[in-house]
Amino acid sequence: MTGYEELRTGAAWIDLRGRGLIRITGEDRARLLHAMTTNHIQQMAPGDWCYAFFLNAQGKILADANVLCREGEFWLDVEPDRREFLCEHLDRYIIADDATVEDVSERYAMVGVEGPGAAALGVEGFVEGITAAGGAGGRVYAGADERETVLARLKALGVAEAGAEAVNTVRLENARPRYGVDVKENHLVQETRLMHAVSFAKGCYLGQEIVERVRARANPHRYLTQVWIDGEAAPEAGAALMGGDALAGKVTSAAWSPALGKVAALAYVQTAWTAAGKEMTCDGARAVVSERTVA
Repeated sequence: MTGYEELRTGAAWIDLRGRGLIRITGEDRARLLHAMTTNHIQQMAPGDWCYAFFLNAQGKILADANVLCREGEFWLDVEPDRREFLCEHLDRYIIADDATVEDVSERYAMVGVEGPGAAALGVEGFVEGITAAGGAGGRVYAGADERETVLARLKALGVAEAGAEAVNTVRLENARPRYGVDVKENHLVQETRLMHAVSFAKGCYLGQEIVERVRARANPHRYLTQVWIDGEAAPEAGAALMGGDALAGKVTSAAWSPALGKVAALAYVQTAWTAAGKEMTCDGARAVVSERTVA
């Protein structure tokens, strides 16, 4: 896998062409995003960023985003297939607000720079902590016409590209979910365990009632969980995890991990089976819940 070892032990760059970048301007930009996302937007200052969900009124997750606060504007760094949807979704809720939503994806370039040595490279435009593979590193934001300059700088520093297979494998080793793969519109916030996306100290937002109700009852029936599966064959999405003769969960994504010598997987697992070390089977192979928390 191209760039696999570099992602794990050094630094590699990741091609993020296709991801969406939405810009929100206007005096009411913070108020709008605060009311539409799960995290605390109004306390952000230029240079800050946070991870957040967009929910519907039933508390289901419509999209996720890295929210960047910049001078006079916010940026939403989103999955490729959420670009158009989120622009329309936000526009629908702008009534008397002074806020403008604009898809600027084609005007900017995003390049992931990830691995333990990524931050030390000192690449201009680097925002630490926003990663695709879930380990150390960050993301470079630059003008579209500056992309090749960024890549030339990275190549001059000896940074190799990490291919999609390597990124996917390392993200599963690091228990990093991806929206559209491991998190979808039929999932509730607490089921994902991505609680750093949620502020419980903010005012009302779309879907908050359901989030608070689930928190009060503290009884989701399933949780997104990292599972190690013996063997080299990665199961397909939807593969069953069995606890004896009972269905204990379903795999959302999986890949063979050379470093671990087994398959790293993410799965929604019934609450009773989520304790670290709990054993199940998947397609006849032994599957064990890891000690790593989804992040």
